[in-house]
Amino acid sequence: MSWFQKEIILSPKSRGIHLITNEITKELAELSAMSVGIAHIFICHTSASLSINENASPDVRRDLEDYLNQSVPENAPYYRHTLEGADDMPAHIKASLLGNSVTVPITRGKLNLGTWQGIYLCEHRDVGGSRRLIITVTGN
Repeated sequence: MSWFQKEIILSPKSRGIHLITNEITKELAELSAMSVGIAHIFICHTSASLSINENASPDVRRDLEDYLNQSVPENAPYYRHTLEGADDMPAHIKASLLGNSVTVPITRGKLNLGTWQGIYLCEHRDVGGSRRLIITVTGN
């Protein structure tokens, strides 16, 4: 059994749900040598999150973003943490709801996602900047 860990920096993206599966896999050439394993993908930020969901229809991404924005509005009168902008506290809440990591099985040298699944960066800030992922892989 072997282990490796990589850091990937994602380019800045606007607020929304962004499919990043290909950005991740192009940085993981080591996967091709594994027959079976697990990849743990962790985002090192508190105002963005990771998720796995349908990758076929862009409407899924837009609907998810609309739902999150309606459920966790900006400028709520009960927010105390407001110094970093109207989008900051809602971004922290959304990131807590969706989570900071995903785990994906590795089978025959590839991430073993379902037919219609993709890995998403959920950018909850209007301008989030580059995002850092730590990917830890184990397998043989």
